[in-house]
Amino acid sequence: MPSTVIVGTQWGDEGKGKVTDFLAERADVVVRYQGGNNAGHTVVVGEEEFRLRLVPSGILYPEKLCLLGNGMVIDPEALVTEMEELEARGVSTANLRISDRAHLILPYHKRLDELEEMGRGKGKIGTTGRGIGPAYNDKSARIGIRTADLLDPAEFHEKLKANVELKNHYLKQVFGVEGFSAAAIEERVLALAEKFKDRITDTSVVLHDALRAGKNILFEGAQGTFLDLDHGTYPFVTSSHPTAGGACIGSGVGPTAITKVIGVVKAYTTRVGSGPFPTELRDSIGDRLRERGHEFGTVTGRPRRCGWLDAVMLRYAARVSGLTGIAITKLDVLDGLDTVKICTGYRIKGEVTEYFPASLKAVESAEPVYEELPGWSESIGAATRLEDLPANTRRYLDRIAELIGVPIILVSVGQRRNQTLVLEDLF
Repeated sequence: MPSTVIVGTQWGDEGKGKVTDFLAERADVVVRYQGGNNAGHTVVVGEEEFRLRLVPSGILYPEKLCLLGNGMVIDPEALVTEMEELEARGVSTANLRISDRAHLILPYHKRLDELEEMGRGKGKIGTTGRGIGPAYNDKSARIGIRTADLLDPAEFHEKLKANVELKNHYLKQVFGVEGFSAAAIEERVLALAEKFKDRITDTSVVLHDALRAGKNILFEGAQGTFLDLDHGTYPFVTSSHPTAGGACIGSGVGPTAITKVIGVVKAYTTRVGSGPFPTELRDSIGDRLRERGHEFGTVTGRPRRCGWLDAVMLRYAARVSGLTGIAITKLDVLDGLDTVKICTGYRIKGEVTEYFPASLKAVESAEPVYEELPGWSESIGAATRLEDLPANTRRYLDRIAELIGVPIILVSVGQRRNQTLVLEDLF
């Protein structure tokens, strides 16, 4: 019963969508275990590009079972829109299942997200305004509304009425704005629920049965290690756990069910939103990486900040998620550079450390210690084997694996499925 967790090792946007899509061909069940529609995966199949926000990448294989886990927060409007978009493009969502324990994002969560972010002033986190944080806040405060409540309209009515009354008071007293009509929200959400309520089930049971049957399970996370609520660059983080431990909590399986953890590593580093970024490049090379790598958010369209690969971050990610292998993505974006750099340590207050500090002040003041390697002029997009890559490209990969202490099992040299080099067994 091989079970593989896919995690991002940086600030998200590492190319997990392509890796998950590629591995999904070998899986029987694909599970999204945290986050909401604030993150997305871009998958290219032939000449078609799919931008997925809630639905797991495995949906592009009609025979795969795709689960939205209990660790997610789900906006009914966004879910129905995505399902309808996929169906309109000939992609069936018949095999989609939704955890009855996943929490709902409702209109007041989105409004609160926008107002609270504006109120932070210079301390803005960089939230997408899609209500993710406030929905997780309600979950932690034990006043959240779950998908199971949609199956009992009377229960949904009572919980929604209490929540809207509470939120309206808060909106009026703190922000001086009008609140919401509980009746209007109820009518809209229950109408939307008619389009997916037959998919709501105990997905933990579905997973347990699949594991007992010896099925291949793929756990798909959104965002990345450094956006993890506990292990990321707090407070510039998301509200859930994209690290491997989140897969167990967010899907309802025990840690003994996990057999492999694959960390997705972009061949350079990017970040969206605010927060420290030691290897950020504010020059022509950073601009070049952004343009060649199409570094703009799948969901928001925001330009990503770009910089050199940071091995300090990657070692940390390997440690907290227990990586058993890494998948390198967007290696082709580095084609044509005379030299490439890897950050191997941080110089903080005159001393070099190889460990990622908890203090944001320390990270902000960190001076990256670089190791410089020769680049390659050749285009690598047509490579089908590791041996097809230029010697300098292979040297770069070898050094990454050496610095992280984890073997490379997959290398992506372009957007398409067939632009993937498999170096080790994936399941």
